[in-house]
Amino acid sequence: MEEPVTAEQLRARGNALFQAGDHAAALAAYTEALSLSEAPSERAVLHRNRAACYLKLEDYTKAEADATKAIAVDGRDVKALFRRSQALQQLGRMDQAVSDLQRCLSLEPRNKAFQEALRALGSSMHEKMKALSCTDSKVEQMFQILLDLEEKDADKKQKAAQNLIVLAREEAGAEKIFQSDGVRLLMQLLDTAKADLMLAALRTLVGLCSGHRSRTTAILAELGAPRLAAVLGVEHEQVSLAACNLLHVMFDSLKEGLQKDFRGKEDAVVLDSSKDLKLLIKHLLELLVLEGASAHGRDNALNLLIKVVPRKSPKETNNSLSLWVIDQGLKKILEVGSTVCGSSGSLPVTENSRMSTSVLLSKLYEDLKCDAERENFHRLCEDYVRSWFEGHELPGKLRAIQTVSCLLQGPSDAGNRVLELEGIMDSIRIRALVGLCKLGSAGGTDFSMKQFAEGSTMKLAKQCRKWLCNEAIDAGTRRWAVEGLAYLTFDADVKEEFVEDKAAMQAMFQLAKSEDRSVLYAVASTLVNCTNSYDHEEPDPQMLELAKYAKQHIPEQHPKDKPEFVKRRVRKLLTAGVVSALACMVKSENPALTSSCRELISRVFLALVEEAEDRGGVVAQGGGKALIPLSLEGTEVGQTKAAQALAKITITSNPEMAFPGERIYEVVRPLVSLLHLQRTGLENFEGLMALTNLAGISERLRQKILKERAVPMIEGYMFEEHELIRLAATECMCNMAMSKEVQEMFLAEGSDRLKLMVLYSGEEDEKLRRAASGTLAMLTTLHPPICKRIPQVTVHWLEILQALLLSPSAELQHRGAVVVMNMMAAAREVAEQLIASEMLEILSVLAKDKDKPRVAQAAQESLAHAVAYGLIKPNPGLA
Repeated sequence: MEEPVTAEQLRARGNALFQAGDHAAALAAYTEALSLSEAPSERAVLHRNRAACYLKLEDYTKAEADATKAIAVDGRDVKALFRRSQALQQLGRMDQAVSDLQRCLSLEPRNKAFQEALRALGSSMHEKMKALSCTDSKVEQMFQILLDLEEKDADKKQKAAQNLIVLAREEAGAEKIFQSDGVRLLMQLLDTAKADLMLAALRTLVGLCSGHRSRTTAILAELGAPRLAAVLGVEHEQVSLAACNLLHVMFDSLKEGLQKDFRGKEDAVVLDSSKDLKLLIKHLLELLVLEGASAHGRDNALNLLIKVVPRKSPKETNNSLSLWVIDQGLKKILEVGSTVCGSSGSLPVTENSRMSTSVLLSKLYEDLKCDAERENFHRLCEDYVRSWFEGHELPGKLRAIQTVSCLLQGPSDAGNRVLELEGIMDSIRIRALVGLCKLGSAGGTDFSMKQFAEGSTMKLAKQCRKWLCNEAIDAGTRRWAVEGLAYLTFDADVKEEFVEDKAAMQAMFQLAKSEDRSVLYAVASTLVNCTNSYDHEEPDPQMLELAKYAKQHIPEQHPKDKPEFVKRRVRKLLTAGVVSALACMVKSENPALTSSCRELISRVFLALVEEAEDRGGVVAQGGGKALIPLSLEGTEVGQTKAAQALAKITITSNPEMAFPGERIYEVVRPLVSLLHLQRTGLENFEGLMALTNLAGISERLRQKILKERAVPMIEGYMFEEHELIRLAATECMCNMAMSKEVQEMFLAEGSDRLKLMVLYSGEEDEKLRRAASGTLAMLTTLHPPICKRIPQVTVHWLEILQALLLSPSAELQHRGAVVVMNMMAAAREVAEQLIASEMLEILSVLAKDKDKPRVAQAAQESLAHAVAYGLIKPNPGLA
């Protein structure tokens, strides 16, 4: 029988877990120990330890509470006081944080950690107070400029409006604008119909509404939902997008309420937002069928409805908003889905409109909870399709079939129900090949969702390939064949047969290179499917088990969509000449090369350079050149995919050969874009690795990287928790340190850059030590004033340098020896500090090491400087 665990044992276990970095487990151990402890002093220590855990877990309210309990027992507990000050600082209670830090210093006046923390906190408070005092005058000044009717300087007015955007992002500024009749002024800016002023007004309103329910309600009442919907539907794409963003923020504020400390006050002001929500949604639904609304405004309305109407989680029980939208607006949504692009009298739509409609319909259908709700959905869809199908000529039947296709791409259950209506399948023959291909692809990549009987999809694909290869038939039919393949290649069996058909691949590539570029999107879609470069997420195993238990449909991957099959398909496409076809497609000035089409091509390129051994061939066939414009123009996703492909090429190839001449400088901006915070960790890492290679080539490239403002982002990733990203950032900074401007940054007042590099030189991770010590060796060689600064940045500098010289790694030893040599040469006072330590003995030993000539040479030069300063006597035994 096991003996019961004591509080002391649990505390020891918690300490070990904390040291190992498992803060959640340590917290659990301390909590259990508390339940067994009665002595006040023991409980105080446990509360103090729990406060440390909560700080690591970023639960600052509980950290403050536990630290306070420890202080209540022992008011002189500096650890508890310091931890409470850290928690208070994070909670924004700066004055209380300062008070705790001052108490710490009064108890331990020589503690440098307390001194530095108080100095940093004081500086932070000063900046915040200064900013707050300026807010009132700034808002008044901006308003005066905007209200001045005699002010003719348009640039000055625009700058004032832009400043309002910045002020609105801070709570104090937002409240000041709101209280100063700002909404009326912003409404006047909207009414100017000038794009730049409208953008400024919309972006300022975003700041006013973000996370603030009562302000949002007041603004909605003053602006009116019809006005906001009208701005969403304008022709100017950026203005429409900004209006979409504002409406999204307003929806969030109305649905979730204020998420700040004064929730109680807000809830007292605004009790029910459902009427406002429905009012906004009603006008969005009306916008969908408004003939005067722009195509991208209609898309933005669809995307907004996708985001705000369905429940975010099945845990939410109330789906009344979805039910209301289905009852009030399903017909309007289907109007967009049924629109035949380019037909006379049709609503203006984009190539993305129907897919967005399918997604919205699917989300609404998935949000239904019972058979009765689903039956109502089916009935409304069937009534709508029947209304077009009966009593209309060919255009009406096309609208009906378009609706069915839209439903099949979204809630396929509803689409299949509609297909059972009498006469629908006969009319589908009007769309012949492509219509059937679309129906056959309705299940997408889901192997378990076959729409046709076994073998039917393959027969359709075979017919498409046959027509594609037949040059005797007209180009229009061959284009339809490619569009059919764009749908059918969702099926992995079709993909496999297509890449085995060299004649079909060559025929498609020739069509892509021809003067008729209307086929570009279909070609790009087919290639995306063949390379599996569409977005797909790995399902959560736990969610899969839950879905099985609930007898929900579970998507299945086709066996031939596994990585080894995809890799073989990519190789076959490369052999068939896909790169030259893609490069030719990118050169096109045709309107068919839309942003969406560019994104598809970027996805394919990224798949083609996934394997390092394929990258040289891609570059040789013009892939590197084609990727640059793709990375600078198009959708954000497309630009990012192209930039990542460029990064992969730059990492493993000689950049000067991959991007000859001036082209290498064009690669910098796309690579820097991979460092933005919204990018994935892999994109950050590959961007840093690629920039490291470029920074090591020439000063001109380093200047280009500086001009793109990459250095602050590189610095930011030096603090990243992921060790590979942190290492890549440090290596990149090492190469950037060859630039004079970067060297000066390391001497800037108030900067911790040099301190971080010294501390990283003492880390356990050898690769990180190598990168950091290499940077120090570079900096001290190229910029001697840095040598004098090193002893000032951290008290551990001497032991870190000694550890480098005593390292078993010859490379680390050499880097440490170079740093010491440079510091000895820089100033006598620095040399004195070095010689007064154990460094003299270490250098004396290394100077005689014949197995490491480079280390010995640096050590000898260091000792020679000491002799020249008169700090030591010459040793005749040294060469």
